[in-house]
Amino acid sequence: MKEFSMRREYAWRSIFIAALLPVFALTVVGQMVRIQNSPEAQSFRDQSDSFAIVERTFYPERGEIYDRNGHLLAGNETAYTVGVNISNMLDATALAREVSAQLGLDYEETYQKLLNPYGLVYVPLANYVSSEAIAPLKASYKKAAEDASAEYRLSPLSGLEFQPTLQRHYPENELASNIIGFFNRDARGNFGVEEKYNNLLAGVPVKAWVPQDPNRAAEIPKVPNGATLILTIDRDLQAAAEHSLDQALFDYGARNGTIIIMDPRTGEILAMATTPRLNLNEFWNYGNFYNQSYEFNPAISMQYEPGSVFKVLTMAAGLDTGTVTPDTTYNDVGYIVVGDVLIQNWDRRPWGLQNMIGCLQHSLNVCLAWVSTAMGQDNFYNYMQRFGFGRPTGIDLAGETPGRLKTPGDIDWYPVDLGTNAFGQGVAVSPIQMLMAVSAVANDGRMVTPHVLYGMVSDGRQVNIQLEPSGTPISQETAHTLSEMLSISLENEASLALVPGYRIAGKTGTAEIPVNGFYDNTQTNVSFIGWGPMDDPQFMIYVWLDRPSVSIWANDTAAPLFAEIAQKTVILLDIPPDAVRLQVAQH
Repeated sequence: MKEFSMRREYAWRSIFIAALLPVFALTVVGQMVRIQNSPEAQSFRDQSDSFAIVERTFYPERGEIYDRNGHLLAGNETAYTVGVNISNMLDATALAREVSAQLGLDYEETYQKLLNPYGLVYVPLANYVSSEAIAPLKASYKKAAEDASAEYRLSPLSGLEFQPTLQRHYPENELASNIIGFFNRDARGNFGVEEKYNNLLAGVPVKAWVPQDPNRAAEIPKVPNGATLILTIDRDLQAAAEHSLDQALFDYGARNGTIIIMDPRTGEILAMATTPRLNLNEFWNYGNFYNQSYEFNPAISMQYEPGSVFKVLTMAAGLDTGTVTPDTTYNDVGYIVVGDVLIQNWDRRPWGLQNMIGCLQHSLNVCLAWVSTAMGQDNFYNYMQRFGFGRPTGIDLAGETPGRLKTPGDIDWYPVDLGTNAFGQGVAVSPIQMLMAVSAVANDGRMVTPHVLYGMVSDGRQVNIQLEPSGTPISQETAHTLSEMLSISLENEASLALVPGYRIAGKTGTAEIPVNGFYDNTQTNVSFIGWGPMDDPQFMIYVWLDRPSVSIWANDTAAPLFAEIAQKTVILLDIPPDAVRLQVAQH
């Protein structure tokens, strides 16, 4: 009976507890519902949403740069920042020893950085370490980790981290460095294409809210890379021009030089060689190569007195105004007075009766000064401005100089300038300005705009660049007449600029360098500008050398250098000799 009574007591207790459990459960559920719908819960939900995503800025990969034939000139490669996470560091001595030995760092300096991090959680030890340089260190780190794991202990290199990043890479090193420029570690392009087209290459950074949940990685935005640029430069022709220029500096004892090769029909720059040149992968050595910024690319940034190559433009203006014709004669007595100042020929002697071809052939200062005075200052300076002097050409490279063309009314212009400017003295130009101006003579009177950008690729589409002519300073008839005159003058003197199998038009230039306000006849800049084939110009070359010591005359230095470059150009551009080309055209 007692046992039965105890069972009934336990049964009632069980029933009571069983009855309370649903009530308790309902109470808990009700409380949960209340909490979930309370203002506080909404506040927590709002906070959780804000912590679930973070705002980040995504920077595009910088666009690549190629030559016209697809050779990579500038790209990107992975580099690493090597550092130590102090919270995971186990052995500062082992870390300092291994990192300094593998990367060539100072051991004591590395050790002190790790020993005294000054509150830093992560201590960088080396930046921009290439994949090749970091490979041995990565191998040591991996081996130390495997050995430690096998012995159930921590690696002495614990805490070592390799953080990848992108850095600019120039596979051709110094080739075309003056054209390309460089991208520094402040994330800015400097000089050349890298600076001129910095925004296009850099692309557009994108700000976006990024989910912290790795399962939502698909929501992270894809940022388009910067635009890829295709240049007009021919890599092989550029290399040939640089090689010839370097050899010419050695052969003629010149200090520096420039060679520009352009298509006179379009203004496309095919090659632009200058000295000195910087290895773009070591841009931090800039200060060891250049004292002034204009020295980086003197083809566009340096201004100088061009000398007798300027006579081409004086004669163009004289022909176009009708002041002279090829058969106009002039009795050269060896001097002329302009603005009460005596002007003489380069050799200080008279050349007698000459037609205009003879004046160009013998490069007579007196004759060209007579042409400029005969057409008058208004006509002369109007034509020189139409040829683009005194303002930038607009070439798409950073750092172009506008040059200087003094004109009547300027405080430093004198009447004698009308005479001396006619043969390239007292006027400041850049090599690219001379090339653009004379392109009007080679291109049926139309002056092209020199440029290095052929096209760009963005979002999978290529857009090619087509520029309109910069102007038409002279007529087609004048251009043809002058080209013929220049070609005949070279042939008559058997110039060293002649190219076997091709008819060439061109002109030498020897300019004395002003020193302390006076012209020094022992120091000159020498140049040659020419184009061909004469009946269908497909290349135009400007050669300039600074103070050659073997000879001060362009005939002995710049002219043969032009011929050498022209021969390489016709081979690399696959331009047949005149006889072959004309024979093919007849069939």
